Amino acid sequence: MGYKLLNGKDLAKRMKEEMSAEVAKLAEKGVVPGLAVIIVGNDPASRIYVNSKKRDCAEVGIKSFEYALPEDTKEEQLLELIDVLNEDENVDGILVQLPIPKHLDEQKVIRRINPSKDVDAFHPYNVGELMIGNHIFAPCTPAGIMELLKDAGLSVEGKNCVIVGRSNIVGKPMSMLMLHANATVTICHSKTQNLKDICKHADILVAAIGRAEFITKEYVKEGAIVIDVGINRTEDGGMTGDVDFDEVSKIASAITPVPGGVGPMTRAMLLKNTIKACIMHKNICLS
Repeated sequence: MGYKLLNGKDLAKRMKEEMSAEVAKLAEKGVVPGLAVIIVGNDPASRIYVNSKKRDCAEVGIKSFEYALPEDTKEEQLLELIDVLNEDENVDGILVQLPIPKHLDEQKVIRRINPSKDVDAFHPYNVGELMIGNHIFAPCTPAGIMELLKDAGLSVEGKNCVIVGRSNIVGKPMSMLMLHANATVTICHSKTQNLKDICKHADILVAAIGRAEFITKEYVKEGAIVIDVGINRTEDGGMTGDVDFDEVSKIASAITPVPGGVGPMTRAMLLKNTIKACIMHKNICLS
């Protein structure tokens, strides 16, 4: 059976072209969206992510401001910087690259960001708005997955959706977006019993656990849609997901690759949220 490849790279490219046109219209009104990215410490993966976000911003015409702070930055210094950015009219979105060093309180840092500039949608206010379906921003990875499904013409309404992983970044918000789209949702985690049987009943299976190729074809129903959120480094320096792509693609009706599936969509949604924040802050009508 043939499968549909859910190509996030291609969709993100098309979205960026649309966003470039949107940013150009804003520029005609004398407005440039701005994204401030704060990175604390020298985590190599974080540095790669921050650099790629800066490139994305440049590509669509968003101004990016980087604040690279040393590993031993005191919490008060970081919070003071966030306060300054909250007041800065040139900054529409504030992103603190996670993880941050252990001596800093992640929740306190997230709560300090003005919810209207919280383009990652991790602030408790935005989490609450997502819960009741009244959100302006949704976390970028789950929102990107919904865009990917929509673009492929794959409806989630009435479908059984199983999400493996319950993180605040992917699993929990993913469940809410699926629920708002009228899917029936099951969240699985490390304490779930009979995981294989539960996954086997999924029409849509989302793997977000950070365990390389953990989901084999024994977990997947024939004809299921499989979304792989995992990014795992292999010994040879390559990249693989949480799904055994070669095996699962033989029975799935649609599947995301790693790389090139969910990752590019996460970054595209960050840009989209930043533009949305700018339009909201400046009270602009683009029609």
